[in-house]
Amino acid sequence: MTEAQVRPTTQNAPERAGAARGAARGDGDRPGDLLAAMTLEEKLAQIVGFWVDEGGEVVAPLQGEMADDATPEKLEEATRHGLGHFTRVYGTRPVDPAERAAWLRDAQRRLVTGTRLGIPAIVHEECLTGLAAWQAATFPTPLAWGASFDPDLVEEMGAAIGTSMRELGIHQGLAPVLDVIRDPRWGRVDECIAEDPYVVGTVGTAYVRGLQGAGVIATLKHFVGYSASRAGRNLAPVHAGPREVADVLLPPFEMAVLDGGVGSVMHSYAEIDGVPVAADPRLLTDLLRERWGFDGTVVADYFGVAFLHALHGVATDLGDAAGQALAAGVDVELPTGNAYLAPLAEKIRAGEVDEALVDRAVLRVLRQKEALGLLDETFEAAPPVVVDLDPAGHREIAARLAEESVVLLSNDGVLPLRPATARRVAVIGPNADRAPALFGCYSFTNHVLAHHPDVPMGIDVPTVLEAVRGELGAEVTHARGCAVDDDDRSGFDAAVADARAADVAVLVMGDHAGLFGRGTVGEGCDRDDLELPGVQRELVEAVLATGTPVVLVLLTGRPYAVGWALESCAAVVQAFFPGEEGARAVAGVLSGRVNPSGRLPVSLPRSAGSQPYSYLHPPLGGASPVTSLDPAPALPFGHGLSYTSFTRTGLTAEATAPTDGALTATVVVTNTGDRAGEDVVQLYGHDVVASVTRPTAQLLGYRRVALAAGESATVRFTVPTTRLAFSDRDLRRVVEPGEVELWVGGSCDHREAVARVELTGPVHPVTVADARWVTTEVVPA
Repeated sequence: MTEAQVRPTTQNAPERAGAARGAARGDGDRPGDLLAAMTLEEKLAQIVGFWVDEGGEVVAPLQGEMADDATPEKLEEATRHGLGHFTRVYGTRPVDPAERAAWLRDAQRRLVTGTRLGIPAIVHEECLTGLAAWQAATFPTPLAWGASFDPDLVEEMGAAIGTSMRELGIHQGLAPVLDVIRDPRWGRVDECIAEDPYVVGTVGTAYVRGLQGAGVIATLKHFVGYSASRAGRNLAPVHAGPREVADVLLPPFEMAVLDGGVGSVMHSYAEIDGVPVAADPRLLTDLLRERWGFDGTVVADYFGVAFLHALHGVATDLGDAAGQALAAGVDVELPTGNAYLAPLAEKIRAGEVDEALVDRAVLRVLRQKEALGLLDETFEAAPPVVVDLDPAGHREIAARLAEESVVLLSNDGVLPLRPATARRVAVIGPNADRAPALFGCYSFTNHVLAHHPDVPMGIDVPTVLEAVRGELGAEVTHARGCAVDDDDRSGFDAAVADARAADVAVLVMGDHAGLFGRGTVGEGCDRDDLELPGVQRELVEAVLATGTPVVLVLLTGRPYAVGWALESCAAVVQAFFPGEEGARAVAGVLSGRVNPSGRLPVSLPRSAGSQPYSYLHPPLGGASPVTSLDPAPALPFGHGLSYTSFTRTGLTAEATAPTDGALTATVVVTNTGDRAGEDVVQLYGHDVVASVTRPTAQLLGYRRVALAAGESATVRFTVPTTRLAFSDRDLRRVVEPGEVELWVGGSCDHREAVARVELTGPVHPVTVADARWVTTEVVPA
C-alpha cells in the first residue's frame, strides 16, 4: 500500500476507522500492521500527548512559556490523525469525576470512530499520593512510605489507587518517584522514599506491583540523577561520578525494571556532568533497554524534550531537540507535542532525522496500547454514573500507613498523654488546624485546589486539632501562634497564654507543600537552610519559656535541623505528610492508642552546612580530627522510638559465604516492654577492606515484626552477596572476597548484636541475572 493510498480524507471516517482496525486484526503483528499503514502525521500523533485542560495555573515548570491554552477546536485539530496520550484529564482542575469520565468516554469514542485508524489514546495522571483527582483518597506522601518500612502495605495502597484509576478510564500513572534522597534542602524530598537505595527499591517496586496489578501502567521517576543536583536546587546541574550513579542512584530503577516489570520510565530533567539525560542513549537505550531488557515506553518529563533547546542549550531548535531525544530513546513527548509534531516532521522531511526512529517509538506505544486492550476497545459502554474515589477500604489503608509511618524522635516520658497529667491541653501552631498541612506537593489539594480556594476538598480530612479533641478526654484550647512562613509574631502572646494555662502544650509545626516558590517544600521550593520556616522556632522557644511541657509535632515534607528541640522539648513526633487519616494517626500516637513504629528513612540533619550528607558515607565522610566540622546528623537513619522496648540479641551468621551466593544471618528480637508493639529489624553490613572506599554502614535487609509484650521471634535474613556489590576501579559491578561486619540495632549507628562473615572465592562480576532481593523469615523464638 503506498502512502498516497492511505492519506486521510474527510469523508466516511467512521467506516474507514472500522475497516482499518479490522484489517489490522489477524494472526500477525497488529502493532506492526498498523505502523505499516500509517502516514508520517499519524505516526507523530501516536508519540505525543495533548493537554485537554491545562488549568490556567502553573503545575509544571515553565508551563506558561511552553504550553498554549487548549480549546475544543485545538483538540479536534490535535486529534485529527490520532493521539498517543491524553494528559491529566482529571488532575488539572476540580472536575466532577463522573462527568469527566463521560467526557473522556466520548473523546475516546471520537478517536475510534473519527480517525482513519481508530486507535484510542492512553490516559495518564499523577498518582503519587493517590489519584490526583477531586474527591479522591489522599494517602501519605512517599517519604512516609519509607518511614513505614512496609512494602506489603505500600503494595496494597498501589492496588487501591490503581482500582480508582481504571474505574475512570486512566491507563498510566506517573509514579513512583525512585530518586534517592541526597540533600534535604531539595524541595522534592517529600516525593522521595528514602536516602537508602534498597529501601527506595523495595518500597518503590511494591508500589509498582500494586498499581500494575490493578491494570495501570506505573512510571518510574525521574530516571536518573535528578535528586543529586548541586546545593539541593531544583532542575540544577548534577555532578555525580559514574560510581555514585551506578551504586546509589540506579539500583532502585534496576529493581523496579527487573523485578517489578514496570511498564514505563520517565527521563529526568537532570544533566549529569554536562549531558542531559533526555539526550543520553547510554542511559535510555544502552543501559535501560539493552542491559536491563526494559521493553516498555520512555516518556518525557513535562516539556523535557523542548528543554534540550530552551534550558540545556544542546539543541539548535525544537526539531533538533526532538531528533536527539528520539535517538536517545525517549518514545513519547509529554505533556504536548511541542517538539515531536511540526518541528520533528520538518527535520524528517529535510532528511536530518531518520524516520526509523519515529517508527521505533510508535511501535512501542502501539504494543503498549495492545497490552492494555485499547486496540480492541470501542468505548460503546456507558461510563460510571456514580464514582466513589474515597471508599472505606481506601481510608483504612491510608490510616494503617499513616500510623505505621509516624516516627517518635524523642520522649522523656510525657507521651503517651495520660488523663491524670494532661487534663488541659493547648494545641498550638500554624499546622494545628490546617488540613492541607497533612498533604504533599503532588496531592490534589496542594497541587490544584490551592488555585481554587472556593472549592471544597471533596474528602473528609480532620485536622490535628479536631483529631486531638476527638481522641483525648481533656479540655483542649487552640491558638495559631504564627503562620508557616512569615515573620508575623502577633499571635505569640495568645499562644503563650494558652500554654501557660495548660498541663501540656502540643505544638504542631512544619511545612506547607506547594510548587515553584508557593510553599516551603515541594517542586521548586528549595531551601538554603534547614531551620523551621518563618518564626516557628521562635514560637516554640516562647512556649518552652512558660515551663509547660512541650510536645513538638512536625508535619513536614523534609527533615529539619531540630536538634535543639530534641534537647528542650518533652517529646518530638515526626510525621511526613501523613495524608487524609494522618491527623487521627498523630492523635493516636499522642494518646497511646497507636504505639509508634515508624523509623527515619532519612537522617535528621544537625545543620544545613553539613549537607549533602548520607549515612552511606565512607570513613572520610564522618567525623575527623583534621576538621572542625562534624557532619553527624542529630538522629541517624533508621531511628525511631516506641512505647515498648525491644532487644535484638544472638546475631549469628555462617562463617563463610561464596562471593557468588548468599549469606544467612539470624537474630532474636524480643519485646521487653509491657505492651504490644512493632519493631523494624535492621541488618547492616560493612565491607572492611575493598578496592574502593565503602560505606561505614549499609542496610542489607529489614523486616517489620509485630510482637506481644514479652514475646520473642527469630528473624532469618538470606542476603544475596550482590547486596554488597559495588563498582570497582574499572567501574565493573563486582562482589569482592573479604571480611564483612554485620550488625543489628535500632538504627544504622546502633550495633546491638554483631557478627562477621568472610566472603570467599574469586571476584564475582554481577549480571542482571543475579538476585537483588533479601528474603526474610520470622518464626517464634
